[in-house]
Amino acid sequence: MLRELSIRNLAVIEDVTVSFHDGFHVLTGETGAGKSILIDALSLVVGGRGQAELVRHGCDRSEIEAVFDMPVNHPVWEVLARNGLTASPEELLVIRRELNAQGKSVSRINGQTVNLSMLREAGECLVNIHGQHEHQSLLRSDKHLDWLDAYAGEPLGERKKSYISLYKQYESAKSALRELEETSKRQLQMLDLYRFQLEEIATAQLQRGEDESLAEEKRKLTYAERLRGNAAEAYELLYGPQGLDAIGKAVSKLEDICSFDKAAIAPMLEQLQSAFYQAEDAVFTLRDYRDNIESDPERLAWIDDRLNTIHHLKRKYGESIDEILVYYNKIKTECEWLENRDERLQQLREEEQRLYQEALVLAHELTSLRKHASSRLSSAVEAELQQLQMGGTQFRVVIGPIGGEQAELDAAQPKLSINGMDEAVFLLAPNPGEPLKPLAKIASGGEMSRIMLALKSIFAAIDQIPVLIFDEVDTGVSGRAAQSIAEKMSQLSSGCQVFSITHLPQVACMADHHYEIHKAVIESRTRTSVTELSLNGRIEELARMLGGVEVTEKTRHHAQEMLDLAVQRKGA
Repeated sequence: MLRELSIRNLAVIEDVTVSFHDGFHVLTGETGAGKSILIDALSLVVGGRGQAELVRHGCDRSEIEAVFDMPVNHPVWEVLARNGLTASPEELLVIRRELNAQGKSVSRINGQTVNLSMLREAGECLVNIHGQHEHQSLLRSDKHLDWLDAYAGEPLGERKKSYISLYKQYESAKSALRELEETSKRQLQMLDLYRFQLEEIATAQLQRGEDESLAEEKRKLTYAERLRGNAAEAYELLYGPQGLDAIGKAVSKLEDICSFDKAAIAPMLEQLQSAFYQAEDAVFTLRDYRDNIESDPERLAWIDDRLNTIHHLKRKYGESIDEILVYYNKIKTECEWLENRDERLQQLREEEQRLYQEALVLAHELTSLRKHASSRLSSAVEAELQQLQMGGTQFRVVIGPIGGEQAELDAAQPKLSINGMDEAVFLLAPNPGEPLKPLAKIASGGEMSRIMLALKSIFAAIDQIPVLIFDEVDTGVSGRAAQSIAEKMSQLSSGCQVFSITHLPQVACMADHHYEIHKAVIESRTRTSVTELSLNGRIEELARMLGGVEVTEKTRHHAQEMLDLAVQRKGA
């Protein structure tokens, strides 16, 4: 249950903290007092979309905090654990959301930061907000199947999970098949191009690093005569009388000196000897280099042709040999795939048909479960409508193939969707003797309110959501119908916490707890307050709702009488 709601700097609310109880709560007040802001606050705290405009003017941020007291076996604890949140079922569940003036928000559950999807997943287990706009979902036949599936419960839910998994595989195979079929002409044209490119690259027999080694060899061949002449001249200089011979003679002189003055000459002699041996090695290496330099015009011409071939391929397929080879392997794979196109098409057709048939079997099972559930849901809604002053109303959930009458003609190949092979539509005959027709064509606003309340009453025992909020769903209803709505909300509150924002005294008097939302201008700023009313306060507020601006003793007496009758009805 929702035990406490704190709101700071949200629209016209500066700072409000409200405690709640078990049972049926109503929130009343003048139009524009801020009743909807409370609903906006609860919506935010369970994952609703935040907007910067909600932050009170002149403030940096809004803060909303809700405290829930949940039983240990409630599904919300499993949701929190699945999302890696630490929360003990023995403790209160505290959800906090901050919304800044830029529209950014931060959410925490029991002090742990969560993202919006995690907050929304937890919030869906805690609060169900139903406003006037939700009537529109009853007018949308595409939503009717969702209602029916939720009512069918776990047996259908488990089969539907299996079906959806198989259907996604079927859609994937079908998509791959269509893509292959639709692009066949273009792909066949590409196949010819790929074959040409493969042959061109393969014929070249490229080797990694080949272009660099050939470029180096070309430089040597181009300047062969120059290299040989310089090497020969250098050899003669080093090997001649001014080279090794001179160094050798110098070594002999120092060896002679060393016999008389070893300490001074020995280090120098050692360096010169080392230089002599290194120079001698360099001279012999230079001689070999000179002897190996040859002019080869034919080799040079071949290298030019080869480098031209490589350059041509680089311009077409990549900036390096490595890139060309990568491209080659890529189109080789593409080519192999295209060459096996017919075989691949056949495989995909067989795969698509196999998955379709398997999914169709599960879809038939879903249809069977839905038909059984539709009969039970129709009876349950009619029973609820009986209590809501719509006795004699016929309500039916009709299931048919996707596509309607045309689908009946194509029954040999039923169309599948993510939900199976069915469409569902809610039909209503509010008056005896009238034919059943879709809700959108015949239901009035008051009837829609009661139909939605009937469905909520049925689903309250199924979805285990502890907090139900009805935001002016009784609009367009009066008299006995309004009284029946109030009684139904009161009955609902025996199994969950019910909140209703209402302008109807018939609804307000049936509440277990009555809160007044009041707006006032203090120091040139609008501020909204929320007050839980005492018995006398309830009488005054009901009298205002009954009499308008002027509250008289007669309206107070009428309000007291309504409260007394409400107590009797709740006790009956």
